[in-house]
Amino acid sequence: MMESIVCFENEFQELFDLISERRARASQAVNNEVLLSAWEVGAYVSERLKSARWGSKTVTQLSEYLRAHDPSMRGFSRSSIYNMVMLYDYYTSSDFLSYCKDYEAKTLDSQIIQPLAGQLNETLIVQPLAGQFEAQKASAIQSFLTLTSFTNHIEILNRCKRVEERFFYVIYAAKEHLNKRELQRCIDTHTFEALAGNQASISKVLAETYPQTAMLFKDEVFVDFLDLPKKHSEKMLRNKLVENMKSFILEIGKDFIFMDQEYTLNVGGTKYKADLLFYHRALQCLVAVELKSRSFRPQDLGQLEFYLEALDRDIKRSNENPSIGILLCRDANKTVVEYALSRSMSPTMIAKYKQELIPKEVLRKTLDEFGLFLSGSNGGDGE
Repeated sequence: MMESIVCFENEFQELFDLISERRARASQAVNNEVLLSAWEVGAYVSERLKSARWGSKTVTQLSEYLRAHDPSMRGFSRSSIYNMVMLYDYYTSSDFLSYCKDYEAKTLDSQIIQPLAGQLNETLIVQPLAGQFEAQKASAIQSFLTLTSFTNHIEILNRCKRVEERFFYVIYAAKEHLNKRELQRCIDTHTFEALAGNQASISKVLAETYPQTAMLFKDEVFVDFLDLPKKHSEKMLRNKLVENMKSFILEIGKDFIFMDQEYTLNVGGTKYKADLLFYHRALQCLVAVELKSRSFRPQDLGQLEFYLEALDRDIKRSNENPSIGILLCRDANKTVVEYALSRSMSPTMIAKYKQELIPKEVLRKTLDEFGLFLSGSNGGDGE
């Protein structure tokens, strides 16, 4: 039986891929209709609330009316309807539209969403009622809305205050295919702040070779899920990361594929071992992660660059891009990092791991001091 399956494996795989693609498209189509329904309901109710034709009591009556006329019509509780109003009101607000006009695709990821400048027709957005969302009339705002689920949009609007932060998480949720729980984790671990401030931790070669890294690699990684003691060895850190690899990959990005720990590199008859080896699907390259359970030292960078040279010469395939090195350490002095990276000739970065979540206010203060928020920030809270 197994032999016959092997004979047709390629054909079976083609059918499997076809079914998977159709399922994904069906799921996306359902998500799009849910979002557009929420958008139109939000627009309708918003208009009546603003004109004082309706009040809070009317919204409650609407919810009860819908439930009475069709008990299967779920998702239209009073709070859900107000969430739809919030969705519509925010994405038609001057703060959001102004930010979109200043937005440059290279700031985040041009492969996810095209530049919005010039595409947002405010008349179309403000009047989104019946017929406006026909496929042939689809607008940039529709494309933006359908990047992620309604649930994720509401999570972002409720938990994030700055317009650039909200914009970022919508695109990041699309890029990483985040569900609600995963998105919550990313917000809890301050992914926006970690990526917005990572330029100082990336070598010039890495930034030039892979411009996308500003959106992909954090300079602070939270490993609270490891339950590490305050004092721990690099071996303990590595073992814990391997044991909790699923959580670690969610923290660093879903495009990372774990290949091996203590990956052996033979150079000049001597064996060297890279702590963790990954493959990055989007960048199509090997990523070596070297672990240090102490503060960063400049000589650590030389060790990592040596591993990258060995990977590129002996392991990398011809169709793959240059390998990347990430030094994950317990702490790193910003000035020492700047000096060490200024003459680095390899695509490397230095990141810190944190065992406890840092209060968001502390991170924001740090980013504000160094002017590290994404370009286009106007500081509006969007409320």
